[in-house]
Amino acid sequence: MNLVSVGEVLWDVVGNAEHLGGAPLNFAAHAAKLGSHSYLVSAVGWDERGERALRVIGDLGVSTNYIQKISGQATGYVSVELRVDGQPSFTIHRPAAYDYAELSAAQREQLSELQPSWIYFGTLAQTSGTVRRTTSLLVDTIPDAKRFYDINLRPDSYNRDVVSELIEKASVLKLNDLEIGPLEQLLGLRRSPRIEDFCRDCATRFKLEAVCVTRGELGCGLLRGNEYVEAAGYATKVADTIGAGDAFAAGLVHALNQGWSTARAADFANRVGALVASREGAIPSWNIEELQVPWPGSVP
Repeated sequence: MNLVSVGEVLWDVVGNAEHLGGAPLNFAAHAAKLGSHSYLVSAVGWDERGERALRVIGDLGVSTNYIQKISGQATGYVSVELRVDGQPSFTIHRPAAYDYAELSAAQREQLSELQPSWIYFGTLAQTSGTVRRTTSLLVDTIPDAKRFYDINLRPDSYNRDVVSELIEKASVLKLNDLEIGPLEQLLGLRRSPRIEDFCRDCATRFKLEAVCVTRGELGCGLLRGNEYVEAAGYATKVADTIGAGDAFAAGLVHALNQGWSTARAADFANRVGALVASREGAIPSWNIEELQVPWPGSVP
């Protein structure tokens, strides 16, 4: 499977440590670990962090052919603080190089010739008009690709117009249970008493093929077509949850592309997310064989 991920490349700065991340990169890297050919559309600066990012991205098996180097803008970074429960809080430093990511007409055609099955995008980088135009042009160039929107609402990094435009483009929507309320308020959706009701309302209003709501250690709810399932999570010793949702997204796309049942897809995505949460950093070392249960770090 070929897939294209559009958005931010940035360094998560946790104390004295720096971990390469950004949801679109995390997704692409985890998808590569699952066997996909991942192409990232983004930008870095002409700086040490940018050079280091390109080296690491290549080592992760993600193509750097569509990552620009932008003069006069620093490679993105985020200051991360981990609470006692392992949940992160973020301070996003912008503008950053990824806000200026573009594709030439020739590059869009090159990506089209790859016949990618999926185009992935989040919200953060899409608040840049440049990135949003890049994404729209890419979607128009590759109309047969399914679009996966992982909403990832970050403080001061979204608004109604951006989210509305992105969700209208999406084939599949993913969010976490804490984002349901803000999304309902943002888009004027009716308050849903149950996750299933929310998924069905969203799918109907925005003509989505699937809607997925993650629930941390409780697992997820997944609506696909008319079938809704809730899949229990996997208990794990959490190192940190940075990147776990992006790994979940990669697992879900992998499962959907394989044509697995709704229940099997939800379970597989839970498993990938839990494995990554058991290790430090957004893109820790792991391989597909470790997804057998139990894995090192899982709780019996």
